[in-house]
Amino acid sequence: MIIHPLITKTEELAALCERLAKSDFVTVDTEFMRENTYWPELCLVQIANTEEAAAVDPKAEGLDLSPLLDLLTDNEDVLKVFHAGGQDVEIIYNFTGRTPHPIFDTQIAMMAISQSEQIGYSNLVELWQGLTIDKGARFTDWSRRPLTERQIEYAIGDVTHLAKIFPKILKRLMKTGRGVWLNQEMEKLADPANYRNDPTEAWKRIKAAGRNAAMLGRLKAIAEWREIEAQGKNIPRGRIARDETLADIASHPPKQQSDLAKVRGLSQGWKDNDIGKRLMNTIAKAQPLTEDEMPPRAPRGAPLGKEGSLVADLLKLLLKIRAREIDVAARLLARSEDLELLAAGVRKNLPILEGWRYEVFGHDALDLVEGKLAFAVENGKLKMTRVEDVENVEDAPAGE
Repeated sequence: MIIHPLITKTEELAALCERLAKSDFVTVDTEFMRENTYWPELCLVQIANTEEAAAVDPKAEGLDLSPLLDLLTDNEDVLKVFHAGGQDVEIIYNFTGRTPHPIFDTQIAMMAISQSEQIGYSNLVELWQGLTIDKGARFTDWSRRPLTERQIEYAIGDVTHLAKIFPKILKRLMKTGRGVWLNQEMEKLADPANYRNDPTEAWKRIKAAGRNAAMLGRLKAIAEWREIEAQGKNIPRGRIARDETLADIASHPPKQQSDLAKVRGLSQGWKDNDIGKRLMNTIAKAQPLTEDEMPPRAPRGAPLGKEGSLVADLLKLLLKIRAREIDVAARLLARSEDLELLAAGVRKNLPILEGWRYEVFGHDALDLVEGKLAFAVENGKLKMTRVEDVENVEDAPAGE
């Protein structure tokens, strides 16, 4: 494989992307910093196919990333392969308003062919190639220039190894016939809605007790205000105020700006500075949530009463058994929240009761809840048994 020198010129990048555009797939990774900023700071992009690889310096003066971004977001003929690519996709979306497509994530794919829930990249390389990656450069300052040879070598390794591993994973998927299982997961990863940062929706990520419309209206208003403040200053939202502080203010709104000095998590300066004034103005203008805006009520307790949680525990045990039986990550089959909802009597809009998940796991999960399935121990191993099968054995005449 040809490893190119660090790309810092638009002409070099355009020529590389023109060649890569003829590939069946490219592997992609990014290095970024986000500890001190609201928006992730893109510091390096690595890309490869089976023949060549390069690292691209997005901080190079005069470099136009358009050829690379167009390849990733506009070219439907080239599959874009990532490993745990959620944050990489987010960065590309921030640049373009679009996401890479079609897309494939090897971390997700490993869930369909093994019981690995979230296998890390170094473990992936060790598993498929028998190599140990030097992680020494992983936590370096990628924004500092010039980049060292060690940094660049480490970064390019992320895509060169992946270019060799991806075809092997694909071959295994084809053998198992589980590729169709991943279609929905990959489309979710590529869905722009997952990366759209709408300040008016920020309140939904904050835990707040109760369903009081006035309180939630204040939470919505001040969460939106915090997002706009953080975006304008390009600092992490938590540096403006933490989630629990916003929830406290929404529940117990200060009557005047001087009261902000008493709010845990805010500095004394807020009692008379401009940011404190803007917060108070936001609180004063907040309106209660309308009925349509109110969050849905949580499902009521299971029809089995206090034993509902025990039913959920049995479902989780069934999930472990099934995942072990078919050698697949339990997380790919079902989420704990879905099992709890099933135990609580919910039957609509549950992924485990739809498509391949229903066939592989959901059907048995439903039968367990409805008393048609039971646990049994055979030769020291836990397994599932149909209740009618047990009854037939018990009812059989002696000697049969």
